[in-house]
Amino acid sequence: MENYNEIQVRELNKSPLGQAFEVILSPPACDTKGDIPLSPVKRKTTSLSDIKKKLDAAEEKRKSQGAEVQKQLAEKREHAKEVIQKAADQSNNFSKMTEEKLNQKMEAYKEKHSAQMEALTDKFRARDKKIEEAKRRESMKER
Repeated sequence: MENYNEIQVRELNKSPLGQAFEVILSPPACDTKGDIPLSPVKRKTTSLSDIKKKLDAAEEKRKSQGAEVQKQLAEKREHAKEVIQKAADQSNNFSKMTEEKLNQKMEAYKEKHSAQMEALTDKFRARDKKIEEAKRRESMKER
């Protein structure tokens, strides 16, 4: 924030609703050199061993982060494999169950169809038998 040497305040008008003021700031003075230091802040000198320690620490951190990322990726891959395997198992089970149900229905259909055909055959045999008896009776009456 800049320092201002002089501030002027003028009242503009008064009204029952409130007051209005005008604030005039004079431009900052150029003699504020004492507030801002012109020389850069002196830095702490670092030795070669400190730099090596920091580099080693950074390398260790990089390695540990890389290992953590690899671990997370391996976990995600394992989870994806499990999900795919589960989906395949469910699909396989569904297929087997559907095939079993279809086979049961087909077997029931075949049995029902065979029973119906047998009933028709028996009915036709009974009808043929009646016809034969009727013919025999007719032939007996004619004799």
